[in-house]
Amino acid sequence: MIAAEQPDAWTWLALIRRPQGRKGEVFADILTDFPEKFSERRHLWLVAAGAPAKPGVARPALPAAVELVAHWPHKGGIVLHFAGVNSIAEAEALTGLAVAIPRTERVALAEDEAYIGDLIGCVLVDAAGAEPVTVGQIEDVDFSAGPVAMLIVRGAHGEVLVPFAKSYLRRIDLKARRVEMALPEGLADLNAPA
Repeated sequence: MIAAEQPDAWTWLALIRRPQGRKGEVFADILTDFPEKFSERRHLWLVAAGAPAKPGVARPALPAAVELVAHWPHKGGIVLHFAGVNSIAEAEALTGLAVAIPRTERVALAEDEAYIGDLIGCVLVDAAGAEPVTVGQIEDVDFSAGPVAMLIVRGAHGEVLVPFAKSYLRRIDLKARRVEMALPEGLADLNAPA
């Protein structure tokens, strides 16, 4: 059993947003690059995602093992139906929870690939010049900005959005918690005082 106190022991696959339908289904945002793996996974976990339960709604003890009995894509997300969740009220209790698997069960990636969740907390370094320059710490990743994900980096002068483009990427060292990119001139200094 994985301890609930170890948030980085989990890989989130989806974030439950609301009940969907009348038979206990839930609508969730997809947080994985491998949504097709829902077809292969029946044993999943529900874990806390930071959102408190609505007043008067009792959540299951977390982490909670669940069995996925059905799923299908819907309006840019996914509808999930878990065994034992058979009503709107039971589905409502799952709102705000993350659907996860233990990190040890993640799909293996190629050597030049990394999970987005592993990038959060890493230091971003601009390696375009003669001397590497620390841009800041990666706080999150925004997928809604367009075809390329944007790294949200907290730098010395505030937030910097950096396109996570393969052409900029030079090296990812997860053990050292460091991402090196060759950034276009001036990008790292967009929020610097004039």
